[in-house]
Amino acid sequence: MNYINVYLKEATEIIKLLDCNSIEKMVDILCGIRQKGGRLFFLGVGGGAGNATHAVNDFRKIAGIESYSPLDNVSELTARINDDGWEGAFVEWLKISRLNSNDGVFIFSVGGGNEKKGISVNLVRALQYASETGAKILGVVGRDGGYTAGVADSCVVIPTVNPASVTPHTEAFQAVIWHLIVSHPNLRMSEMKWESVK
Repeated sequence: MNYINVYLKEATEIIKLLDCNSIEKMVDILCGIRQKGGRLFFLGVGGGAGNATHAVNDFRKIAGIESYSPLDNVSELTARINDDGWEGAFVEWLKISRLNSNDGVFIFSVGGGNEKKGISVNLVRALQYASETGAKILGVVGRDGGYTAGVADSCVVIPTVNPASVTPHTEAFQAVIWHLIVSHPNLRMSEMKWESVK
């Protein structure tokens, strides 16, 4: 088989292996956050950063959940990186946002963060703070889930079906999962444009 066929076959395998119970639990948690008037803060780096900023739009517009990401303000983000360091940039942003127990932190990451290996420590610091405040922690991550999976209230770990394609599959399925969630009947508040066109 050529690469395209193999990649798509792997994607099909991942769909069959996804933990639907974790996704359903996420929907329930997000319904609770919305009901309490809580906010949702999306964090990620690399492709996860792009997914975070897209997800903010969908959760605000489709699911009616007040959502934000530090990645949407490059001026503040780079000032915090410059002044607080990369590892502290997200946690300091969450502190100014007054993260609290009504809120949620949603992580998009390939590895989920690993302090010992020095990988995505900025996410680890943010999640440590989220735990201190009692905020709900959600994530869509790959590999073994890393720190995110260990502390999350609900976390979908994208199954590894090919170690050579962990990053593209994880980042692609982050989008699949969050689109599934915002369009879930329990969360969707607004009809999407093309679905409403007769």
